[in-house]
Amino acid sequence: MRNTILIFICVFAMSFNTKAQDGFEEIILAGEKDAEILLEGYFAPAMEGFIYAMNNGWAHTAKVHKTLGFDLTIGASGALVPSSKEIFTATGLTHNNGSYTGPTLMGEGDGETYTVTKDNDEVSIDMPGGITEDLPINAVPAPTVQLNVGLPFKLEAMVRFFPETDFGDDGGSAKMLGLGLKKEITSWFGPLDKLPLHVSLLASYTTLNVNYGFGDYTESEPDLTVENGAAEFDLKAINVQALASLNFPFINVYGGIGYGSGDSNFKMNGTYTYNKDGDNEEILTAPDLKFSAAGFKTTIGARISLGFFKIFADYTLQEYNAVSAGIAFSIR
Repeated sequence: MRNTILIFICVFAMSFNTKAQDGFEEIILAGEKDAEILLEGYFAPAMEGFIYAMNNGWAHTAKVHKTLGFDLTIGASGALVPSSKEIFTATGLTHNNGSYTGPTLMGEGDGETYTVTKDNDEVSIDMPGGITEDLPINAVPAPTVQLNVGLPFKLEAMVRFFPETDFGDDGGSAKMLGLGLKKEITSWFGPLDKLPLHVSLLASYTTLNVNYGFGDYTESEPDLTVENGAAEFDLKAINVQALASLNFPFINVYGGIGYGSGDSNFKMNGTYTYNKDGDNEEILTAPDLKFSAAGFKTTIGARISLGFFKIFADYTLQEYNAVSAGIAFSIR
């Protein structure tokens, strides 16, 4: 199960690292203000996509387990990146005639050249391109392993846990914790509790931390030295939903409406030094970027039951539409 999650994270992180070596860290040569504008535009679809993806896939039925009944779910969600988010335009910049247009991280193709004036010299920065061509589909992935346990009073506790685990050769690591609670309220509607229809309310909270190092190196053009370079990504997401499902012996259909929100933070750690011809060494400041996303969503899905073994898939309409799918082993 841990390997399943690492496969998703590594595919994304390795693609991300390739673009790092292509030059996204060179953007800080533009100065803190321009670098913040450019990096926010470049990374926004990935950061927002993680929020939408992590808030998905929490339930594949509105029915709760009997007390101490449980299921173990292994699945994944993917937030589909809108085509409008594959390109970004930054304005109000100090350099490059005040603007820049190019692919985002979740876009396609190579970036354009961004020109910076430093000490009366023009410095050309090759802006990074997108990673779409490196991914199976243009989506931000969120793998999950989730345990649901039935509690008294028609409650069900949900836990997503991934312990801090190292990956890659440059100090990469990832960890995740998600907590949720589902309350079945079918009995509130009187005669409905005699039907195969179940209704419940769900709330969840998720944190995710990913670190990826890109080490020490020196670029001769532009004159940039990186020491202990690394990227750190933190996410916090909240999800609330009203769910309904029609549960039959071999199949159930489920759906829900809800609201999801979250915040993410992206930091470039390490020391970045500009040194033109050995003179006027300048320590550059990497910006601390913050992102947020929120919106209403509607989900529809289906689950096939083969005894204690379940297979499910659903689709969610929201700003970044999402697909979730997986398997579950269910008892009681």
